[in-house]
Amino acid sequence: MTTVNFEQLLFYCFIVFSVLTRTCTAASDTINQTQFLKERETLVSANQIYELGFFNLSDPKIRYLGLWYREISPRIIIWVANRESPISDAVITLNITSQGNLVLVNGTNHILWSSNTSTTAKNPVAQLLDSGNFVVRDRDENDKFLWQSFDHPADTQLPGMKIGGSLESGVNWFLTSWTSADDPAPGQLSFGFDPNAGYPQLVMWKESNIIFRPGSWNGESFTGDPSLKTNPIISYEYDMNENGVYYSYKPQNSKVISRLVLNPSGLVQLLTWNDQAKDWRIFVTSRLDQCENYNLCGAFSKCNINQSPAVCVCLDGFIPQSENSTNGCVRRTQLECNDKDKFWTYEGIKLPDTSSSWFDKNIDLKECERLCIKNCNCTAYANLDVTRGGSGCLLWFGELIDIRELDQGTQNFYVRVAASEFDKIEKKKANGNWKAGLIAGSVILGIVMILFFYIRRRNIRKNGMAKNMCCWNDSDGGKEDMDMALFDLTTISEATDGFSFSNKLGEGGFGPVYKGTLVEGQEIAVKRLSSSSSQGLVEFKNEVILIANLQHRNLVKLLGCCTDGDEKMLIYEYMPNKSLDFFIFDRTRSKLLDWHKRRHIIEGIARGLVYLHQDSRLRIIHRDLKASNILLDSDMKPKISDFGLARMFRADQTEANTNRVVGTHGYMSPEYAIHGLFSTKSDVFSYGVLVLEIVSGKRNRGFCHPDSNLNLLGHAWMLWTKGTPLELVDENIKDSNTQSEVVRCINLALLCVQGRPEDRPTMSSVVVMLSSDNPLAEPKQPGFYMEWNPSEADNSANKDQSYSANEVSITLLEAR
Repeated sequence: MTTVNFEQLLFYCFIVFSVLTRTCTAASDTINQTQFLKERETLVSANQIYELGFFNLSDPKIRYLGLWYREISPRIIIWVANRESPISDAVITLNITSQGNLVLVNGTNHILWSSNTSTTAKNPVAQLLDSGNFVVRDRDENDKFLWQSFDHPADTQLPGMKIGGSLESGVNWFLTSWTSADDPAPGQLSFGFDPNAGYPQLVMWKESNIIFRPGSWNGESFTGDPSLKTNPIISYEYDMNENGVYYSYKPQNSKVISRLVLNPSGLVQLLTWNDQAKDWRIFVTSRLDQCENYNLCGAFSKCNINQSPAVCVCLDGFIPQSENSTNGCVRRTQLECNDKDKFWTYEGIKLPDTSSSWFDKNIDLKECERLCIKNCNCTAYANLDVTRGGSGCLLWFGELIDIRELDQGTQNFYVRVAASEFDKIEKKKANGNWKAGLIAGSVILGIVMILFFYIRRRNIRKNGMAKNMCCWNDSDGGKEDMDMALFDLTTISEATDGFSFSNKLGEGGFGPVYKGTLVEGQEIAVKRLSSSSSQGLVEFKNEVILIANLQHRNLVKLLGCCTDGDEKMLIYEYMPNKSLDFFIFDRTRSKLLDWHKRRHIIEGIARGLVYLHQDSRLRIIHRDLKASNILLDSDMKPKISDFGLARMFRADQTEANTNRVVGTHGYMSPEYAIHGLFSTKSDVFSYGVLVLEIVSGKRNRGFCHPDSNLNLLGHAWMLWTKGTPLELVDENIKDSNTQSEVVRCINLALLCVQGRPEDRPTMSSVVVMLSSDNPLAEPKQPGFYMEWNPSEADNSANKDQSYSANEVSITLLEAR
């Protein structure tokens, strides 16, 4: 029998007590002067929503105190206490002092970080609330906070958290980006209200320079982003009084988890958690195009992203200041500076920068106009608030800058012009309206004719008399029709000279593609389903259904279809410059693609994917993005084609699984090739491969480095880790003037091909990265494969089983 002396018993009791104390502390939401937070312990909010504790990022020796969602994986850090003071000490605890200060101390009680609470409490406690706010309060005063994390935001705004400033407390609430994905230290970007004089406006700074301006609040939304207004999912609150200004948001359903994030690339996104898909859904994204770059077009000019070739257009009554469209505009006729001057009305625009403005909540629009006309320096006016018929007055003085046309928005904006200029504008608009009316009449007549033939066709169809229609018999005997342009077989046969070999443009998995010319002279491309095609009726129907509903300048346009017996054809607009692979993988033709053209192609593909993933009525995953599926028009503008393998997602769907992996080896993401999982991030991976091919002029699948047997992705990663990415670049674009842009695109491509889908950016983020010069994050290791037979052709895969993980060999390299 083993005896236990008193000292041993006391020691065992101490161990048990320590374990019980640790367990109790970890499950609590509060610390006080006698209970402190140690490593591997956490505070958890009452309803188990948020968790606070110590964490590290890429360096396991460096630790931070931070806040994250308890039940969401992978972990998302939403607040960091010591973001400027990373800690490497072996022992670290979070304590609260008798004065109510939060302090991080090491094993020798040296203070490493402090909350610097200015007020004191009799019995201070620190508590993690279910709002995600970490607060210090007196134990007996629940609603009076001595300090709160909401007053010290990092890169994330949570529901109920304010962005703005308070004159009463002297607190200024604004977001600051992380330096990079692995460094929470304050980066170059910040997001909040402009403290300059004038009507408050929300802006983004890069260091001290404004780079993006969502604009001022008009009672419904910020004028630069009308989508940021109260809706069935999110409500917004804005308050401006003598004590300051702020805005906040909250979900209409309190159970919805959401966050607004400023990331290091300069993207502002409002995300909501989809618990069913276990993924974050983008609800709103800002900075999607170049018109969001602050003051891109200069004074008295507006930015129109749909304008081509230049996006900058002078306001009515103004002319370009110089040949450079971004230098702004000047008045064609000087103001008379009296009551003879008039105001031209605009609607559906982002209101100008308000830093040189004046406002009054209590006067109406008529009085607002009178005040403006009395002051020669006043150049424009508008209602301060558009709700309930409009109220208040907002006046601008001097130059009007940072204006853009919007697809939505109903606020009127009145710009001052000379009376004689007003008459010219009115006459010009009247002539334009007359022409527009004539065109509209022609369009209406055309619609009537179309309806006539449509009804006639439907009647013929009902009587069973139509033959060459875009229809087919399904395998179950059912019949399906598509309402779209129809071509008969004779017309297409004559257009392609009987499908002659001389008119053959190429051949893919679907079948041969022919060039044709219709009787009226229009050139077309005819994709003819082959009887031996690896794709078939399902892909044919899929492409018709999807692309008939898509319209974007970076997507190929489907003109119609033709079916006659076993013949099934798709009729497209003709692309005279064939496909991207025709140029970049050919030594001679690749010389025709300088860096400017390649960058234009990279940007165009990205915009097309943003439309597919986010902006179109349907959410489309392409699943076969590759160089041969990027067509080039006469101006070398890229258009994404071949939607036979594409899949349509519901608005709330972010990921799907298939047992039939289809696509092209070398472009498929690891999670798709191995597990059959596909999402928008699968297309992002393919896009990254494509960018590396465009930059290098080499195929991912066809390339094999002689020293390492790595494919293109592996070789690019190896050069990146060595700090020599320019060794990857095609000789035809090795120009010292463009090296920084090329390296940026390589960095971007490597971010897109990272092994984990959640690490890859969205395509909307990619577009922002391409149009800005903000520093990019360091990429993590890509998902890439050893090439067993690099000379193998670029064949498409169409397998009835998922890949086995045993078929994949991954090379590991240490990141720099």
